[in-house]
Amino acid sequence: MPQISIFLGIIIKMYYREHNPPHFHAVYAEHSAIIDIQKLELWGGYLPPRVLGLVIEWAAIHQNELMDNWEKAIKQETLLPIKPLV
Repeated sequence: MPQISIFLGIIIKMYYREHNPPHFHAVYAEHSAIIDIQKLELWGGYLPPRVLGLVIEWAAIHQNELMDNWEKAIKQETLLPIKPLV
């Protein structure tokens, strides 16, 4: 699973050949979650509330880039890195 961003100890990944809805995976320490790209909400798993807020903030800023990477992942193309939250 390609890592597309990392910030504040949060790793953002996206699988190839994934299922809908468009989403990405966020990992923080022993926690992991699935975030819906279009709705910008938790779809599964768990992240501490503060961490989830940071992930959603980052995803809102980079929503178009996330959707572009989703399309690439479906086609099994190389995913592009996305700038971290600063």
